[in-house]
Amino acid sequence: MEEQVLEKAKKVRLLILDVDGVLTDGRIIYDSQGRDLKLFDVHDGLGVYILKKAGIPTVIVTAKGSKAIRPRARDMCISAVFQNISPKSAVLEKILKRFKVKPEEICFIADDLVDLCLIKKVGFKVAVFNASSEIKKACDYVTFKHGGRGAVREVSELILKAQKKWQEAVSAYDI
Repeated sequence: MEEQVLEKAKKVRLLILDVDGVLTDGRIIYDSQGRDLKLFDVHDGLGVYILKKAGIPTVIVTAKGSKAIRPRARDMCISAVFQNISPKSAVLEKILKRFKVKPEEICFIADDLVDLCLIKKVGFKVAVFNASSEIKKACDYVTFKHGGRGAVREVSELILKAQKKWQEAVSAYDI
């Protein structure tokens, strides 16, 4: 792994996630009553939970709202959820103040054009494997995993390993 990526990961004190295409595979399913359904990866959820236990909170910033987001965010111990946000960079100042972090201490995992405005303003820029080429070009790291298929867990592990907190996180489960 590039030293530059590890250096950026060492500085992370907050993770920001998009939903569609990052926490999900990007597909949206509508039931016969017009409600949307989302499929989330359990490994991503544990990755976010482990980050929280290590002192790194996670925030969701999504351009599209959904009733499915809040219950999943609660399960993963997400610290804040911002839905129906456009442009996504509009909530950055609020996040910086609320979590007392600097832009260079934030990792944002993104996948598509609506993420460009925010990805350019954070310290550690991450694209999921199946992200648009514009997002990939703007990022420091591209995951090996697809969005909604373990990419968030991959980044969680990368951050914790760079910060030498991974073994402690694992030991909590090795009882």
